[in-house]
Amino acid sequence: MTIVDADGQSLDGAATYRLRVPADPPVSLYWSATVYDRATHALIRDLPYGSRSSHRPDLVTNPDGSVDIYFGPSAPEGKQSNWIPTKPDGQFEVLFRLYGPKPALFDKTWALPDIEKL
Repeated sequence: MTIVDADGQSLDGAATYRLRVPADPPVSLYWSATVYDRATHALIRDLPYGSRSSHRPDLVTNPDGSVDIYFGPSAPEGKQSNWIPTKPDGQFEVLFRLYGPKPALFDKTWALPDIEKL
């Protein structure tokens, strides 16, 4: 779980961010990224959805096998299927879950990078 970006700044619902999930995440089931309201730690109200997962059939994968997940008040052009909406008038936090984790997660040979502000 994180409340800050790669620069240590709080995640701002008015800004756009990217999380690059490296190729071959160590899971036997799936992974997901979910956004929560920083003030309440609950799902952000009045949004169409609050997460994206590797189960989505329309999730776009990069040529190297990584996946870019975007967070912000609107989807970057052409990135709708990999976007999680936020509200511009608040801060948010992100919880990344790995279902059916494999040893590479525990021995730290696979690591999730920080979320980058775009």
